[in-house]
Amino acid sequence: MIQSLRYYLSEHPSIISFRWSDSQSWGNTWVFLFISIAAYIIFSIFLHLFLLLLFRNRRPLPLGPIPAVHSLSMALISFTIFAGILLSAAAEIRDTRWFWRRYKTTPFQWLLCFPLGTRPSGRVFFWSYIFYLSRFLHTFRTFFTIICRRKLSFYRLFNHSILIFMSFLWLEFSQSFQVLAIILTTSIYSVVYGYRFWTALGLPSKCFHFVNHCQIVLLGCNVICHVGVLLLHFLRGGCNGIGAWVLNSVLNGAILFLFLNFYVKLHLAKKRKIGAGKESGETLYSVKDKDI
Repeated sequence: MIQSLRYYLSEHPSIISFRWSDSQSWGNTWVFLFISIAAYIIFSIFLHLFLLLLFRNRRPLPLGPIPAVHSLSMALISFTIFAGILLSAAAEIRDTRWFWRRYKTTPFQWLLCFPLGTRPSGRVFFWSYIFYLSRFLHTFRTFFTIICRRKLSFYRLFNHSILIFMSFLWLEFSQSFQVLAIILTTSIYSVVYGYRFWTALGLPSKCFHFVNHCQIVLLGCNVICHVGVLLLHFLRGGCNGIGAWVLNSVLNGAILFLFLNFYVKLHLAKKRKIGAGKESGETLYSVKDKDI
């Protein structure tokens, strides 16, 4: 059983022979990237305005089991990518150990800093490509939120668009750090979407903002890893795709700023509600988690 999983997740010929190219990779052009992001933003805004005009009372439209099915699907996809890239990274470490001994490189350094000249082919880039495609499925949460809650935030549009853009950069420029980034992101997403599936079934949820805390953990790990990449770039003579990494860092910083801004406002609003609740004796209602 374990050997079969290892074969299909890291040793299958289609995984080993993967190459980021026009012939093997759907959606690998800049034109496709910008058109798809623009279409996502335009359609989200159109759907939001259309529903506001059609239903002025802002009454939520029931979607039935669709959000729960989406959450379950994303949890399974995220876990599969997590297991696949973990096994693929272990296989790459095993097959190229002789090269690292010559240049005195450790597996952890490789996870943070690809050697100069690395090409987007092989096991880990196959799973990076699957992760890139899964970002398009991730955007469906925007449409669910618009339909169910009649809400559309700049953060949601920006976050989902940037995730697609950064995933494309990882492949296009063989960017360093992407293996660890995918491992961290998919592990968090597996838990978050599993939790969303749990709550979508009507099962009890946590009293604290579970999704927000998971995103804080993810953003914190990303910041630490970005510092590691920067140090290795200067100490080890350069990391592959460092230009794309710089842009990635700027975009991650923007996401971190927007999230912290939301988080601070969330706690300030919570304190005001607690104060008002104590004075009036009214029941307090929790604020919805920020989308991850």
